[in-house]
Amino acid sequence: MSQTSAFADTSDKRIALSNNYAGNSWRQAMLTSWEKITSAAVKDGVVASADAFTTAENQVTEQAAQIQNLILQGYDAIVINAASPDALNGAVEEACAAGIKVISFDGIVTAPCAWRIAIDFKQMGKEQLIYLAKHMPDGGNLLEIRGLAGVFVDDEISAGIHEGVAENSQFKIVGSVHGDWAQDVAQKAVAGILPSLPDIAGVVTQGGDGYGAAQAFKAAGRPIPLIIMGNRQDELKWWKEQKDANGYKTMSVSIAPGVSTLAFWVAQQILDGADVPKDLTVPFLRVDQDDLEEKLAGTEEGSVANVEYALEDAKKVIAGK
Repeated sequence: MSQTSAFADTSDKRIALSNNYAGNSWRQAMLTSWEKITSAAVKDGVVASADAFTTAENQVTEQAAQIQNLILQGYDAIVINAASPDALNGAVEEACAAGIKVISFDGIVTAPCAWRIAIDFKQMGKEQLIYLAKHMPDGGNLLEIRGLAGVFVDDEISAGIHEGVAENSQFKIVGSVHGDWAQDVAQKAVAGILPSLPDIAGVVTQGGDGYGAAQAFKAAGRPIPLIIMGNRQDELKWWKEQKDANGYKTMSVSIAPGVSTLAFWVAQQILDGADVPKDLTVPFLRVDQDDLEEKLAGTEEGSVANVEYALEDAKKVIAGK
């Protein structure tokens, strides 16, 4: 007997994932984790279904229409990675009014009726400056690579980076581009701005952009600065190659794509009648110089360093442990 089959209370419940964007390796890994964990839960009879829906464009109007569709289809819970923290609140409140539980993660929503699973993205940005200050006490010029414009996560990480710079005045941001959390976009954006920039000591990032940045510096014939990485396999592989060749040092930080699986179990627990706080926090996933090889070995090619959650993990997060 499966350890989860005791949850007969949710065996007839249907959960949907509403995702606003799938155009990078993190989002692909997030969807893969969702499929892996939820298909096992459906097979075990924990829930009746756990379908994933992704909009073609990162547009609030499109995702709002998608949520309204899911309401009409009669899902019991909607897990959402939102295009905007507040612009979807109307659709979210419609879902709540229909008795549907709404659980947001990564890109969270502010509607009071919804649950939120987030990491401290601001702190994630600030951690980069803490690391740089420790390893480059003399400071220097920084290039900032931002994520997807207009998204809450991008704004929060950038705010943390700027707060870190304000507290470490030996650093100065001399250029900023949007890399959309994708290596190819980041590479083009960095290549475009590099000719106008002075010497760069460090690159602060958001994930999915470090390898692209390194390629742009290399193509421009410029020295490779200290680039903060974002847990993507291509970044970790490049870092290991540089570490082996010349002792290159950096760190890597991101939210684990498997946070989608935590959101699934939180939804299941809410449907099962558990008392779940509206705001849950999970730690970000960090890779350092000494555990690089181990993390890289456990990351599939083209994917992202990851943690997937089981029911017991969700119960611990709910309990605040």
